[in-house]
Amino acid sequence: MTEIKIIVVDDHQIVRDGIGALLMKYNDIKIVAEASNGEELMTILKSIKPDIVILDISMPKMDGFQATAIIKENYEDIQVIIFSSHAETENLAKAIELGVKGILPKNTMREELVEAIYTVAQNKDFISKYISPTALFEYIKDKKEKDNTIVDLKSKLSDREMELLQLIVQGSTNKEIADKLFISQRTVEKHKSNIISKLEMKSVVDLVKFAVKNKLVDLD
Repeated sequence: MTEIKIIVVDDHQIVRDGIGALLMKYNDIKIVAEASNGEELMTILKSIKPDIVILDISMPKMDGFQATAIIKENYEDIQVIIFSSHAETENLAKAIELGVKGILPKNTMREELVEAIYTVAQNKDFISKYISPTALFEYIKDKKEKDNTIVDLKSKLSDREMELLQLIVQGSTNKEIADKLFISQRTVEKHKSNIISKLEMKSVVDLVKFAVKNKLVDLD
């Protein structure tokens, strides 16, 4: 196997030094650069192209998720290994969806880190033995099913009804909604009734709770 070039990205110097020390004995693995956050990594990638980036999730300025998204969009030949203490299922599922090839918690053993590097260098997926792949992929499956359900629910409503639902959740009165959408208050009531019926709710209160819980509207 040819030399595997690696960039290590972590906001703790001791972690970067530790990974360097662990990999020093492997002649076919070379750390070509290191960075303390995603922004520094992006600057490095302008001049250095590694085979693999090993990075943490939680970092200042630009976290591991943001960095991974940029890498996958602009550097398709670079593979990513997440090496993080934030190994919650939600975080790991998000990493997989972004295109991460390897996932390791920071309590992993040296042998597993090396195995992950060799595996990912061959464009194969690697998940630490400390992580339950069944639980991880069940989470991803459930999330996708939920996302599809939300899409189906939104498709039941017209663009005007979605616009009105947004205003209802924001706490606008019938008059405020009518004025903003240039319709009568009677039409507002009719739209409300239609939305409640389509989403099989019993009241406006139930509708608001349901919309917020299922992220049918933007709360920003």
